[in-house]
Amino acid sequence: MKTGVSIVVPCYNEADTIPVLLDAIAGAFQGLEQYDLEVIIVDDGSMDNTEAVLRDAQTRFGALRPISMARNSGQSAALVAGMRAAHGEFILTMDGDMQNDPADFPRALELLQDYDCVCGYREKRQDSPLRLFSSRVANAVRNAILHDGIRDSGCGLKGFRRECVDHIVPFNGVHRFLAVFMRRGGFSIVEMPVRHHARRYGVSKYGLNNRLWRGIYDLAGVSWLRKRYVVPATLPFGKHTSGEPHA
Repeated sequence: MKTGVSIVVPCYNEADTIPVLLDAIAGAFQGLEQYDLEVIIVDDGSMDNTEAVLRDAQTRFGALRPISMARNSGQSAALVAGMRAAHGEFILTMDGDMQNDPADFPRALELLQDYDCVCGYREKRQDSPLRLFSSRVANAVRNAILHDGIRDSGCGLKGFRRECVDHIVPFNGVHRFLAVFMRRGGFSIVEMPVRHHARRYGVSKYGLNNRLWRGIYDLAGVSWLRKRYVVPATLPFGKHTSGEPHA
């Protein structure tokens, strides 16, 4: 019996990238017959011809399941929507700009046999000096406050077991803090080095203001939420033995 794998890719104005992306995913899973693959590309209110490209791609890529956001809602909203819609036992994520490489997915699936969550880190980043600087500062500050042990929270290539999805609290920016909720949920996490490519098509949606400063601003809220976060674990009725009152 095959294991279901869902690849979730949030996209905004990435029409030129989508055909290349789908070909790369198909190549990465060639020969991996043990997996039943679905690819969920979430169109986050694109203003280009992303919708038309996705419709055309469905005719030649049977594993494709496009989803459209009602309006442009941001990367976090699109990512969470795709993960909630996923059917697979394992969920893999990547950015839609093809700076991540689907060739890293087979290794992530190997690690998911033993861990609940896999976080990629870009070992040799192909970004501008300003972008590298802002990312390093944000990661250093985040680790100093949250102690999540993740060296590259901005890397879009990640892997999850299906049960992890219920522990993600949706808010604008949560895609940078997924490891925080995995740790609070008691899930095991492992990091893996991944490839990183320079952007070939389109333009980046992030700059200094909406990457560095907003990321640092979000830390205050996530730090508070991490302390207040509850895991609604249950037992069969009648097995509860604690007489402690509710908080």
